[in-house]
Amino acid sequence: MKIPLFLTLAGVLALSIGFATPAKAQLKIGTVDVQKVFNAYYKTKDANDKLKEAEKAYKDELDSRMDSYKKTFDSINKLNDEINKPDLSGAAKDQKSQERDSKINEAKGLEKEIGEFRQSREKQLQDQFRRMRDGIVEEIMRVVNDQVKAQNYDVVFDKSGASANNLVNVLLYARDSYDFSDPVITKLNANRPPPAAAATPSAVEKEKKPAATSTNTPATTTRPAGNFNPRKP
Repeated sequence: MKIPLFLTLAGVLALSIGFATPAKAQLKIGTVDVQKVFNAYYKTKDANDKLKEAEKAYKDELDSRMDSYKKTFDSINKLNDEINKPDLSGAAKDQKSQERDSKINEAKGLEKEIGEFRQSREKQLQDQFRRMRDGIVEEIMRVVNDQVKAQNYDVVFDKSGASANNLVNVLLYARDSYDFSDPVITKLNANRPPPAAAATPSAVEKEKKPAATSTNTPATTTRPAGNFNPRKP
């Protein structure tokens, strides 16, 4: 199941700190591409990675349950074949029939468990997606609001906001000079954790010594010092 981490907001951000009251005051308008900010925020990628991990764990467990379900049905089919053998005694046929009925009940139980598991885990994934998305949006809006107050904007529009018919954006045109998406992105990513340092060998490889000249000495290979730690997926 694919759950893309995306953002769809209304066309106009309610980011007005009060319209200018004096008649001579000029209305200060700003724009923000919320979709661009959302995608550029480092926490969005982190959230996507966590969702992909959760989806993979869900798929792996579902595959395991489906495999058990398939094996149970294979056992039922095998028992049916044995029951239908003409040379099978009546007692043996009764025993095989009981085993088959038990497997049928087992398969029904697995089918119910799989259905409940799917419903429960898919709801968990949807809830996780919404929590992550809403948390990121809240942080974005906090920074946008700070920028609005600092720059004394009167009205701010979301450049990525789609119209009701989803054919065009609500804001059809605005000068680039109105846009302050990049400062918002810079502020959001200011506290981005540094990338993890690459693993280094615990010791320097010792210099290889030339092998002694001898026709009876087998060739040897020198191993580098330190442990090799593969990066976890």
